[in-house]
Amino acid sequence: MRGSTGTPGLEDDDKSWEVAAVLGGGSHPHVGTFQYFIDGQRWVWSDTIARIHGYQPGQVQPTTDLLLSHKHPDDRAKVAEILHRVQAGGPFSSRHRIIDTHGATHWVVVVGDQMMDDSGEVVGTEGFYIDVTDGLQSDITTETSRILKSRSIIDQAKGLLMVAYGIDDARAFEVLKLSSQLAQVKLATVARQFLDAIRSHGLPPETVRTIDRLLVQTRQSHQK
Repeated sequence: MRGSTGTPGLEDDDKSWEVAAVLGGGSHPHVGTFQYFIDGQRWVWSDTIARIHGYQPGQVQPTTDLLLSHKHPDDRAKVAEILHRVQAGGPFSSRHRIIDTHGATHWVVVVGDQMMDDSGEVVGTEGFYIDVTDGLQSDITTETSRILKSRSIIDQAKGLLMVAYGIDDARAFEVLKLSSQLAQVKLATVARQFLDAIRSHGLPPETVRTIDRLLVQTRQSHQK
């Protein structure tokens, strides 16, 4: 059977490892294979795909309804259309969410293609799942951390400009943005360089004394 592993049980075989090596850069992502046979509307999935859905290998028999029941509510319509293509024996690709039996959400990439017999007749669809949740979450965490760090730096720079020039938040942002455009560097970079320059040069002694006095006055006003 062309386009098929030819194994009725479809365990995590060499095909899964080949896909993992190509898509994972030699690492071992969570990759599993599946087959759908038009005759009998029969699904076969590997142990990895069973585990992605929260089942032990052999615990359940995969069906279209079972697969659809695990899809995230916001993705059900899209996945229903994809399953229709699978049942018609057509190629497809998708990135969507799965909710496993424990309630955990997994982001998966699913790719499938036609499965043909020796005569060239389409008999179903086969493909693979890749659970990209860990990598996606890592990317999101890293990017969120970077954004928050940049925002903190920009807010610090705006605060200094607001005090120094007696301007509001929006005007301080405009000043930083103009500096960024003139220097042709990112806004966060300009803000960081500005703060570094302030730290390097320091504030005049009289300015520091004024800040000290104002801090004391503020504290005393709250103690009354």
